[in-house]
Amino acid sequence: MSRAPHFAVVRWPAGASFRFRPRALVVAAVCLAVALGTGILLIGSGDFPMSPAQVVLTLLGQGSPADSLIVNQIRLPRVAGALAVGAALGLAGAIFQSLVRNPLGSPDILGFTQGSATGVLAVIVLTGGGSAAVAAGAAGGGLLTGLLVYAAAGRRGAHGQRLILVGIGVAAILTGVNGYLLTQAQIVDAARAVLWLTGSLDGRDWADSAPVIAALAVLGPLVLVGCGRALRMLEMGDDAAHGLGVPIERVRLVMLAAAVLLTSFAAAAAGPVAFVALTAPQLARRLTRTAGPNLLPAACMGAALLVAADWTAQRAFPGHQLPVGVVTGLLGGGYLVWLLVTERKTGRI
Repeated sequence: MSRAPHFAVVRWPAGASFRFRPRALVVAAVCLAVALGTGILLIGSGDFPMSPAQVVLTLLGQGSPADSLIVNQIRLPRVAGALAVGAALGLAGAIFQSLVRNPLGSPDILGFTQGSATGVLAVIVLTGGGSAAVAAGAAGGGLLTGLLVYAAAGRRGAHGQRLILVGIGVAAILTGVNGYLLTQAQIVDAARAVLWLTGSLDGRDWADSAPVIAALAVLGPLVLVGCGRALRMLEMGDDAAHGLGVPIERVRLVMLAAAVLLTSFAAAAAGPVAFVALTAPQLARRLTRTAGPNLLPAACMGAALLVAADWTAQRAFPGHQLPVGVVTGLLGGGYLVWLLVTERKTGRI
């Protein structure tokens, strides 16, 4: 159950101050430690196993040439991509759920993931483009979908049930478009597109991971530092936020654009990985026991969830790797059913 957050204040000699919630910071630190620790285990596993100490030493530049090749060139890009994709999805999910003020607010449900998929499929099917073209297609498709959903919901509907309903309708339309694009593809392109649509980190290199890492590096500070406080004010209602001097429409547009871009670049790197953006913010909120967007804990939780799901996908069936989207879909689908039952019991749906 949520309760009023307790803030700690750090005051600097010049008179400036920084407020933070100790429990939220601890939750974020623990989730980040779990994510990094699981990532180290994942780097050290495989046909050429390595101990965690060997992995750390190699990452610090003290490993043998063979270890350096395996760690830095083969395994690290995949793990770095998993961490960045998970963090981007967790952060985007927290933004969406805060904007619509509903735990079902997620790019999976609002249609933005499907829009990114449409952009990527168009690139793969029509042009056969590489990693850079796929990233551009995902970003373009996600942004166009965001503009469509925002325009259809209207300015006054961009923060509530109307946005969710419009997003569900747009997602259904785009799912049909994506199916049609697959029927028009050559067999090789169709197989590549289907694997991407499942959500997979297999064979990812730095060219695939770099766009989402760069997007997270740029948009993360903007969201956490630049607009985090304004987003908390918006959760109190537009009138209260306006009375506190928050530029409501500008903040909402900036946050929506940031969330769409994070979702799009995450989809470009790993495909439309299901349910991470839905579950990470809710789990983070339950651990922090506070209302509000919980942006940093949600991002760290998303990173931990995805790298753990990737570890499970590689180890669940010896000799056979599952796409990570299968694991997140199975776990996230069960969580969604539980969430719907809980919301129904509380009378919210």
